[in-house]
Amino acid sequence: MEWKLFATVFAAIFVAEMADKTQLVTLLFAADKEVSKWTVFFGSASALILASAIGVLAGTLLSQAVSARMMSMIAGSGFVVIGILTLYHGWQSAA
Repeated sequence: MEWKLFATVFAAIFVAEMADKTQLVTLLFAADKEVSKWTVFFGSASALILASAIGVLAGTLLSQAVSARMMSMIAGSGFVVIGILTLYHGWQSAA
């Protein structure tokens, strides 16, 4: 196993997932006193594993047609566009 790559991916995903919708939904399920916390944990963890597996599969398939550099540029551009749209809609709502 490439430990440096593992640590980089772990840190990036951990930071990206902190206080996002996934964690908040998990928090809400776990807040119910009637439910098993282990069931909530394993359900949430299984969903994240499946979503990650889909991401790895999609990245593997895309890399056969598009270079890693191009995928990074497309992803970065997508994040910038989403940020601009979020700011634009936020300013429109405030007005």
